[in-house]
Amino acid sequence: MADSLKPTPLLEQHQQLNARMMGFGGWNMPVQYEGITTEHQSVRQTVGMFDISHMGKFLLQGNNLRQQLQPLVPSDLSQLEPGQAKYSVFLNEQAGIIDDLIFYFEGGTESGVETGKLIVNASTTAKDKAWLLKHVSAEAIGFEDVSDSHVLIAVQGPDAIATLQRFTPIALTTIRNYRHQSGTILEQPAWFARTGYTGEDGFEVMVDPETGKKLWQTLLDAGVTPCGLGARDTLRLEAAMALYGQDINDTTTPYEAGLGWLVNLDQGEFIGMDALKDQQQSGSQRKLVGLQMQGRHIARHDYPVVVNDQEVGIVTSGSFSPTLGKSIALAYVSTALAKSGTELMVLIRNKPQPAIVVKKPFYRRPKL
Repeated sequence: MADSLKPTPLLEQHQQLNARMMGFGGWNMPVQYEGITTEHQSVRQTVGMFDISHMGKFLLQGNNLRQQLQPLVPSDLSQLEPGQAKYSVFLNEQAGIIDDLIFYFEGGTESGVETGKLIVNASTTAKDKAWLLKHVSAEAIGFEDVSDSHVLIAVQGPDAIATLQRFTPIALTTIRNYRHQSGTILEQPAWFARTGYTGEDGFEVMVDPETGKKLWQTLLDAGVTPCGLGARDTLRLEAAMALYGQDINDTTTPYEAGLGWLVNLDQGEFIGMDALKDQQQSGSQRKLVGLQMQGRHIARHDYPVVVNDQEVGIVTSGSFSPTLGKSIALAYVSTALAKSGTELMVLIRNKPQPAIVVKKPFYRRPKL
């Protein structure tokens, strides 16, 4: 099985650390090193790093690039300034989510040529590429897929910026949240984005493979904890960040998924717009809510949510929260049951276990 999976350029580094590996999105990825809880707490309390080289990475360049991409997303790209990023989604005609993504706008020239990067999910990279190029030509947006040829390392946690700063002349604190900048690290070209998938502050750094290997080892020597997909999942769940393929997919809409804040119905035509207008008028039949289990039982993906033995929803993600010391979950339930404080049951091994609807996110990092 592992032979058919793509390795990231850091595979040897993971093997040297005796990482437990697994297939994810077609890639051979580390699930854990020392252990999920240890890695999770490192990110919450100090600093951890993740190999996220499996993510899809598209470089774009074209005349009025933002304008060309605008019909493909429900978010307004026109107001983006150079160095800004925007989280958004690709939608189908029914307003189902094809994928969630981040568009990083780099800027333009006087002649109107603009450049940017698009980071998408590993498991949907091929699907996203096909969908994107179905609607805009590769030539018009200078499309280049560098998914396999660039290393992406996420450095996350309260000490992330101070740690990373030792190896780059770029003043990292001047790059604000959801901003990005090109520069150097270890005297080699690098791209820094102040984004992440953990609920903590930090950067995602893109470099060439050789620099990536050196950077990984340098950070390891500096005491940064290597973290796998297991901790990445518990961290993002505490922060109530959606996982594509579980919490959102091509049958869920932004309004149902609690992503209505991404939608700007006044920006002009975009794919899925009519369906979203209809849903806005008629109201969503279901909503993605946070659940807190009332005991130690863990509500897992696809477990039914019930009231009086009637199924009223489905769990999409669930885990024990190392930070909160409680079992938490995300679930779609009928809108009438989505209010905080609503008591529900989750069927775990055919036995109903009590849960309560709580506000999302489950965890917010402390403000300094």
